[in-house]
Amino acid sequence: MGGLPGDAVSVVAVDLGASSGRVMLARVGADELALEEVSRFDNRPVALPSGLHWDTLGLYRNVLDGVASALRSEPAVRSVGIDGWAVDYALLRAGRLIGAPFHYRDQRTADAVDAAHELVPFAELFAANGLQHLPFTTAYQLTADRLEGALAGADGLLLLPDLFAWWLTGVRAAERTNASTTGLLGARSREWDTDLAARLDVPAGLLPPPVDPGTVLGPLRPEVAAELGAGNGVTVVAVGSHDTASAVVAVPMRDPARAAYISSGTWSLVGVELEAPVLTDEAREAGFTNELGVDGRVRFLHNVMGLWLLSESVRTWRAADGDDDSASDLPRLLAEAELIDGDGVPAFDADDPRFLPGGDVPALIDAVCRETGQETPRSRAEYVRAICEALATAYARVIADAARVTGRAVEVVHVVGGGVRNALLCRLTAERTGLPVLAGPVEATALGNALVQARALGALEALRPGALEALRPGSHDASSGTTRVSLEDLRALVARTHPPRTYLPT
Repeated sequence: MGGLPGDAVSVVAVDLGASSGRVMLARVGADELALEEVSRFDNRPVALPSGLHWDTLGLYRNVLDGVASALRSEPAVRSVGIDGWAVDYALLRAGRLIGAPFHYRDQRTADAVDAAHELVPFAELFAANGLQHLPFTTAYQLTADRLEGALAGADGLLLLPDLFAWWLTGVRAAERTNASTTGLLGARSREWDTDLAARLDVPAGLLPPPVDPGTVLGPLRPEVAAELGAGNGVTVVAVGSHDTASAVVAVPMRDPARAAYISSGTWSLVGVELEAPVLTDEAREAGFTNELGVDGRVRFLHNVMGLWLLSESVRTWRAADGDDDSASDLPRLLAEAELIDGDGVPAFDADDPRFLPGGDVPALIDAVCRETGQETPRSRAEYVRAICEALATAYARVIADAARVTGRAVEVVHVVGGGVRNALLCRLTAERTGLPVLAGPVEATALGNALVQARALGALEALRPGALEALRPGSHDASSGTTRVSLEDLRALVARTHPPRTYLPT
């Protein structure tokens, strides 16, 4: 990426997804926002006799190799930020891992959910932490650990992005956006709820101090810097370490009060951005969650099954086809699905919990069809069409519920992430919601990660209120006296450099 003009900086965004990870080199300045993929690697769980686990050491090795490659490509890199999926964690004792961290799809929490609710009923949990019920939430996983005696020898825990940041810097911290997914962070206080932890019999001493996105954690440990060939000036910045929090930073919303977003990846996170949590019975019964975003915003959303349904279907078909995967090529199947009448495919609930463990998704769809008296899909393209129809229907339902529960008038839907490439799904989402869909950017998570780093490094001061009045007249209140580079300023940069594609309802 060569030399950097003006006030631009180079940063490294490490984005760890539930099925793959990548390391991105970013160049960020007041008039530019560019990404270059340095490395990409699989992130496959490992099934052991004890259950389904993450290969955290292999992931960390891939992170180190990717950062080293980025530094070779651009020696002027100033910082590294890490984001990833939520809820999963490593238990520690005396600075060492206690076993391999569990994968959230492991079934060990089946009994733990009831055990946790015996101590704290779900309605009380929601009032305290604001989270929708998901059986893999950290609090339930910790209950499973407690029942198995695994907490007895632990003296700390770190969510996985925080674990890698600790290994890089030696600093233990809990970045708040990800901490808010654990079920142990107060929805209003935004600090660890030690009373709730005590009621769940989770030792509060396990929980590291929370920090906000944009906190400079510190420089690389000397031995890490030497291994990577990094200079003394490379630091690690806490970004929105929940990947959705980083993605929402890069949603090019002009008016968050009138917009909904879909962060479309393995999961689809569908919701709106608020200034404060909504902890009403109506929100709880509708299955909404209140997770923290960057700058203290609240991601009021619902987790919908996402592209996982398509990827698991493709995986099943490829296994059946052996070495010839031409018949399971997803772009070709999506093109064929575009030509199929959506009224002719079966309807099913994309949030059916039977889809959560994954596996043979087409067979699961067949089972749902038989239960509901519908014909099963007759071709792979029909399965793909049925999945896209189900997802779009779920998105429309959640967006309508979000508008109803929050009292907001949603006028536009933004889609970011891998689902942007799925033109059929974007078009169906516009049709089902009756709203324009603005699709892009695809790499929202890495962009949001890089933007938070660049702002923390002081590289975006030209975006301060008033600095871009010629570009965005009337966008700031000069009487406010604020000088902070806001989320709206960051999003305006995204919109200028990565304009979205528009899908209109028909």
